[in-house]
Amino acid sequence: MKPLFSSLSEIQRELAAGTTSCRQLVEYYLDTISQRNAELNVFLEVWADEARQQAAAIDEKLAQGTAGKLAGMVIGLKDVLAYQGHSLQSSSRILDGFKSLFTGTAVQRLLAEDAIFIGRQNCDEFAMGGSNENSAFGVVRNAQDPSRVPGGSSGGSAVAVQADMCLASIGSDTGGSVRQPAAFCGVIGLKPTYSRISRYGLVAFASSFDQIGPITHSVEDAARLLEVMAGPDGYDSTASQETVPAYSELLTPAPQYRIGYIANAIDRPGLQPEVHAALEDTLATLRSQGHVVEPVEFPMLEEMIPTYYILTTAEASSNLSRFDGVKYGYRAPDVTDLESLYKKTRAQGFGPEVQRRIMLGTFVLSASYYDAYYTKAQRVRRLIKEKTDELLRQYDFLVLPTTPTTAFKIGEKQDPVSMYLADIFTVQASLAGVPAISIPAGVDNEGLPIGLQILSGAFREADLLAFAGSLTAVEAAN
Repeated sequence: MKPLFSSLSEIQRELAAGTTSCRQLVEYYLDTISQRNAELNVFLEVWADEARQQAAAIDEKLAQGTAGKLAGMVIGLKDVLAYQGHSLQSSSRILDGFKSLFTGTAVQRLLAEDAIFIGRQNCDEFAMGGSNENSAFGVVRNAQDPSRVPGGSSGGSAVAVQADMCLASIGSDTGGSVRQPAAFCGVIGLKPTYSRISRYGLVAFASSFDQIGPITHSVEDAARLLEVMAGPDGYDSTASQETVPAYSELLTPAPQYRIGYIANAIDRPGLQPEVHAALEDTLATLRSQGHVVEPVEFPMLEEMIPTYYILTTAEASSNLSRFDGVKYGYRAPDVTDLESLYKKTRAQGFGPEVQRRIMLGTFVLSASYYDAYYTKAQRVRRLIKEKTDELLRQYDFLVLPTTPTTAFKIGEKQDPVSMYLADIFTVQASLAGVPAISIPAGVDNEGLPIGLQILSGAFREADLLAFAGSLTAVEAAN
């Protein structure tokens, strides 16, 4: 599925030449949405009239030479990002009827540079899931094969780019929720360093993990979006004060890198043979280009999944305690007192996966088990971070698959544990707080996309994007 435009640079050349306009771009994407959304279930809401008005205003700015750096970029927003006056539900029944009272920092910065927002995208409820089967609004389908999942939780955002319903999407990544669907859909997904982008306006799942990240066709567009969204924010005390480089101008890779690949990750049972072969092909290409490519061992690979789920469910149980039906959102109709209001509203408003994670989190935070689970998991997280940082001091990048398999069939993973284990390769970057990107790395025997993941040291997104760009250029040439 070749997109009409694969990058903002292409669009802006056409805009400058007068061969297209923002209004024409919006009409193209709206037409694609109208043709495919009923089948794929990507957009929960399409802001057609508003997008047309934005496009007309930006066309006038272009004529006057005052347009922002994202003029011509049509973007979809995952349903966890606050945009004032627009519905915000986290794909959950419990937020029925809620409209955001403010615009989040990342979204506001995109608007300020003349990005055009086209609609709100389906996702796993409260960003909890790896397949986009947990939404209160139904399953999102992979555009390559609608019988398969798109990955989650930003599945709608990834399919929107895959199916050319918008040029880019803004998702969120807690344990791989941008990277994994990007891999399943054959597009690019970037998780920045934790704190690189303000979380103000992002509905919280697990606050010490959540990061906003772009999903795009090109590395260049990911760089452009990152440099606009990143930076300090007075509304978020956890946002980094680090200077934001001009990432889109720093995409020339170094002639040689030191690259480590996690050997015990690619030798795991259950790794799809085509995924293994794609990684081996990439490593061979890197060696042929003169890079140093060496195997490394990561001794805590098996501990990462339980550590991640203990910590994120604990944070989720705390963050989601605010949704009780009292001030906004869904309220159970058949209540008799305050206790029944809480119980029935939360039981009816939250889906099974969200309820499961709240229960797990409440359990690990309980007085009897806090030290046995939560405290111990925090210690293991520190060890994982220290080991990851140590490897990233020895090597410029760590390379491993994004996912163990390509996109699986809808309904195939009924066991929650098997679904959680699918995050084995993405949670490392989340636990360590380092940036990671998933890029396309070919297809399997059924034509389903394969994703390659690259990790770099904290705040080294410029190097990460330059390297990823060089690999996608090689993949495109092949």
